Amino acid sequence: MTLYLRHYWKDERLAFPSTTNKSMTFDGRLVKKIWVPDVFFVHSKRSFIHDTTTENIMLRVFPDGHVLYSLRVTVTAACNMDFSRFPLDSQTCTLELESYAYTDEDLMLYWKSGDESLSTDDRISLSQFLIQKFHTSSRLAFYSSTGWYNRLYINFTLRRHIFFFLLQTYFPATLMVMLSWVSFWIDRRAVPARVSLGITTVLTMSTIITGVNASMPRVSYIKAVDIYLWVSFVFVFLSVLEYAAVNYLTTVRDGKDRKLREKAREQSQNLPCTCGMSHGRTMMLDGTYSEADANSLAGYTRGSMAADDASEKPERIMVHLSLDNEPTETKKKKGFRIMQNTHAIDTSSRMIFPGAYILFNLIYWCVYC
Repeated sequence: MTLYLRHYWKDERLAFPSTTNKSMTFDGRLVKKIWVPDVFFVHSKRSFIHDTTTENIMLRVFPDGHVLYSLRVTVTAACNMDFSRFPLDSQTCTLELESYAYTDEDLMLYWKSGDESLSTDDRISLSQFLIQKFHTSSRLAFYSSTGWYNRLYINFTLRRHIFFFLLQTYFPATLMVMLSWVSFWIDRRAVPARVSLGITTVLTMSTIITGVNASMPRVSYIKAVDIYLWVSFVFVFLSVLEYAAVNYLTTVRDGKDRKLREKAREQSQNLPCTCGMSHGRTMMLDGTYSEADANSLAGYTRGSMAADDASEKPERIMVHLSLDNEPTETKKKKGFRIMQNTHAIDTSSRMIFPGAYILFNLIYWCVYC
C-alpha cells in the first residue's frame, strides 16, 4: 500500500515572525535537525520512503509554530484473513501506527478529523477485492516491559470479486457434473463409451481441485470452494459407481437368463413331444373327450389308443402344457424389480442426480451469499 502520511503538531520553538503569515517549506534535510514523531507501522513486513528523484519528504512550518510533516511511504503489512467462506468472503485488514519510543504520557496520537482524515482516489481498484468501506479508530496498546502507547488504526473492509472464480472454478465444475449425467442416456452395453466418459470427468474434477488448492494458502480448515468442489466430485464419482452397479446387475441377469435357457433346452430334449415349445411340463390326462374338445386344445398332442369302438373305450390323451417359470420367479422377486431392471436405474438416475445437485446449489448459494 502506498500512502501519503501527514503529521501535524505544534512546536513553539519553530515559531517565527511574519507580516504576511505565510508558511515556510523545507525538504528532508531539515528533518534531521528538529524533533519529529517517531511513528512506525505495527506488523509491517516491509516499508520504505520513496526517494526518486529525491526523498519524498516535505516539511512546512507556519509562523505560529504549527508544523506539517508529510512523506510518501509504501507499506507491506500483514493481514489476518479467514478463508472459511473463500471466495465468497469479506476481509477486514488493519493498518496500525504507533510511536516507537514515547509512551502515552509523553506523546498522544489521534486522528485530526476522524474518518475524514482518510481520503482515497476513486479510481483506485484492486484485482481481487473491492474496497467497501474504511474507518479510523484509536486505543491504547500495552507492553509489559515499556508501558502504554497510543495506537492508531485504519480499518479496511474488502469484498472479494467473485466473477473470476465463477469462470475459473464454479462453471467448469458444474459443467463436469452435467457432463457425467450424459452417461445415463448411453446404452448400458456400450461399456467403452460410459467408462471413458466417467473416468474423464473424474480426472478433470481432480485437476480443478488441485489447481485451486495450489493457489491458496495451506489452511487447516474447510473453505467454501472446497465444499462445492468436493460435492461436485462426489456427484461425478457416484455416476461412475452407478454404471458399475448397472453393468454388474446386467451381467448377473444375463447369466441367470442363460442358465434358464440351458435348463429349458435340457427339459425339452427329455419330453416325448414338445410341439415346438421351448419350456414346459408334461401331464397325462385320462378321460373321455369328444372330437370337438380334443381339437380345441391348441398346442396339445393327442395319442389315441388302438380300439375298434371309439365310443365305448375311453381315449388316453397326452397333453403338453407349456408352463413358463419366469412369471413365478418375478412374483417371488417383485420387491427387487428395480434392481433387476437395470434400465430403470438409469431412468431414475436421470431425475435423482440433477434434482439433488440443483438442491445442493440452492442451499450453497443461499448460505454463502
